[in-house]
Amino acid sequence: MQDELRSRVAGVAVGTAVGDALGMPLEFGPARPADRLVREMLPGRIPAGSFTDDTEMALALAESLLTNRPLNPEDLAQRFVTWIESHPPDVGIHTASVLWRFADGEPWETAVAAVQAHNPGSAGNGSVMRCWPVALAYWDDLDRLLDDSVLQSRITHPHPECNAGSAFVNATIYHLLHDLSPENAVAQALDDAAVPAALRAVIIAAPGKDRRDLPNSGWVRHTLESAVWGLLTTYNFEDAVVNVINLGNDADTAGAVVGALAGAAYGLDAIPRRWRTALRGEFPLGSGRIWHTADLVTLAEQLAGEGVWGCGSVGVWECGSVGERKLSTR
Repeated sequence: MQDELRSRVAGVAVGTAVGDALGMPLEFGPARPADRLVREMLPGRIPAGSFTDDTEMALALAESLLTNRPLNPEDLAQRFVTWIESHPPDVGIHTASVLWRFADGEPWETAVAAVQAHNPGSAGNGSVMRCWPVALAYWDDLDRLLDDSVLQSRITHPHPECNAGSAFVNATIYHLLHDLSPENAVAQALDDAAVPAALRAVIIAAPGKDRRDLPNSGWVRHTLESAVWGLLTTYNFEDAVVNVINLGNDADTAGAVVGALAGAAYGLDAIPRRWRTALRGEFPLGSGRIWHTADLVTLAEQLAGEGVWGCGSVGVWECGSVGERKLSTR
């Protein structure tokens, strides 16, 4: 069981980045025909295999959690400022509006309230795309997981559906890590996260949708609809992610969310080797530090801590793993 948990924890961190990178070249495009699905890493606005702002913001959240638990919103806000000041090539409009106000010195609560007041219905997917580090940090503490999932959302996306959506994604990951089936994990997470009725109805209906009826836009409802559809209508990591990214539109974000969920469901070794090998990304931007699969596995280990690995704060590879750098041989 412990090896299975390790694999699933690592699968979340690697799976989300893989989904992000696979979706990157399909972002803003139309849905692909069902008989011509993209199944490989392709170049887009950045090189093939590269993750995007979805994973970059998650890494900022992860580093904040490694420094502060419970989550310190001021620390996270400053890390987001450092990130946006590095001029990432793609930032959501709402997110950018909030972060530049942070950069100008406004307290985070004042800044986000002002941006939300300008467009009260704004409910984008910018917080659900990055929320997964909270699930790994609190893999054994559901109450704290729910609290910090909401808090990390409130810093940029305070709409109730964004807050609940982040809590829902992480609660689903929690239950998948604890060996619930995908169907049962989703059902339990809906209750744990107190998902509002309208969003709850969308999520419950998602598995019955035809792919032609999935807009996959940047609205949090559409992202969660696509991700749950991908998770609950397939039986392995590859099909879950491939089916979602080929919906086009906000393909990288939906890919990142379903990648985290499917990684928790199926584990690291279920992620195709060709994708793990191709995965890369720079963070912090401009630093020259290039992240690969092994780095994301190490990050997952650090977030989850000794409770998963049971052998000190470093060295998952020294804890009995042999041969290729992987967590289990199943």
